[in-house]
Amino acid sequence: MNYRGVIHRYHKYLPVKTESIITLHEGNTPLISAERLRKAIGLTARLYLKFEGMNPTGSFKDRGMTYAVSKAHEDSAKAIICASTGNTSASASAYSAKANIRCVVLIPEGKIAYGKLSQAMVHGSTVIQIKGNFDEALKMVIQLGQHFPIHIVNSVNPYRLHGQKTAAFEICETLGDAPDFHSLPVGNAGNISAYWMGYKEWRQEGHTSKTPCMLGFQAAKAAPLVLGKPIKSPETIASAIRIGNPASWTSAIRAKEESNGTIDKITDAEIVKAYKMVSTLEGIFCEPASAISIAGIIKFNKKNPFKKNQILVCTLTGHGLKDPDVAIKNSPKPFTCKNKLDDLVKILKL
Repeated sequence: MNYRGVIHRYHKYLPVKTESIITLHEGNTPLISAERLRKAIGLTARLYLKFEGMNPTGSFKDRGMTYAVSKAHEDSAKAIICASTGNTSASASAYSAKANIRCVVLIPEGKIAYGKLSQAMVHGSTVIQIKGNFDEALKMVIQLGQHFPIHIVNSVNPYRLHGQKTAAFEICETLGDAPDFHSLPVGNAGNISAYWMGYKEWRQEGHTSKTPCMLGFQAAKAAPLVLGKPIKSPETIASAIRIGNPASWTSAIRAKEESNGTIDKITDAEIVKAYKMVSTLEGIFCEPASAISIAGIIKFNKKNPFKKNQILVCTLTGHGLKDPDVAIKNSPKPFTCKNKLDDLVKILKL
């Protein structure tokens, strides 16, 4: 079958005029069995990784952006805008370029990984750095959208979450049913809300026999949902989830409660440990924020061990090339040798 992206595949659930569809053939990402990682963690449950870094711009944001930009195109929009810690700006920039719609992105000055910033710039968006954090940037975007003819494509736009729910559809189709648990990062909280929406919808349609328990994880110093209050100056090595006042706060808490799940916090040290584990044990290079889904199940399993043969899915939200600086800083430095075979043999200890 000629795959043409999530809207074509799930058009019944993502209604938009066919001629208005803007796609880069996003979705259809791999669900990878992680046997070595499972054993290293000490899990008896079966572990799978949904690697969303394989989307066109390298993150899960493409699922929602294809639908948000398609609906903007259907409405004859001339411009879109978003606030971003990086991945949203990269995705919005790519899809707006495809749609020939002007794109404006607001980012926190000095708080965005270069891998993501470069994407927004190369696609021709108007990139504006503000002297503030993501939450302040989003507030400005919402105010602008209220007074000017420009479409907001952050997750406050409901089309974003509807596009992102398709990852849950894919997981169920691959497994033949819903998993028992689903673990994922929580930043602006749109993704946990979208997955839960997707699982519930797929269950209501009769495609699955159950819905999973949702496990969401935030960085320890950027954990407003865990603390129960906004954080003015969130900090974490995982830039994608460095958010102090999530736009999808209410729906994320609803997903946790309805699924009998949990939202917990994870330290940066635990994130980095999981980040290294998934890359060295499974050959998957994900960005730091993605690894919190794995760090989270390590913590959860110590308190509430998963049972044998339960199925656990972790979402890896973005590709590691989004933030190469973190990879370099947390990896052994390259060896240096003279261009002589003897020196090379000595380093390799052959």
